[in-house]
Amino acid sequence: MVRLTYDRVWSPVPTEEDLVLEALADLPDGVVGFEAVGEVTSADYEQTLDPAIEAIDGPIRFVYVLGDRFGGYSAGAAWQDTKLGIENIRKWHRIAVVTDTDWVRHALGVFGWMVPGKFEVFGLERRSEAIAWAAAD
Repeated sequence: MVRLTYDRVWSPVPTEEDLVLEALADLPDGVVGFEAVGEVTSADYEQTLDPAIEAIDGPIRFVYVLGDRFGGYSAGAAWQDTKLGIENIRKWHRIAVVTDTDWVRHALGVFGWMVPGKFEVFGLERRSEAIAWAAAD
């Protein structure tokens, strides 16, 4: 039997190989981070990002890289992003988004005030600085 997602009505439910959020390696203690390497869907949130955030005991320090391999968001992913922020609103401490994607930078400039905790956007060339910023108090 094939189940269908509401993101992609005609696609089977993604397997682990289909997920596009890759964990960032070598992050400082207390920092969690991911890089999007394709189109982010609700399954990526449900199967990767949500469990990682829920496992954090204490303030969330998060680095999110949306680089050259980032393929955008599905409608379901946008909703999951909103839910993730609201459900953990008191836990968010620092969020560093690393991207050179113009529409993402513009959207974050417009809606960044809604992001819980401290929030900063960094260019791709400033990835190391973004990680250090997320780790700081």
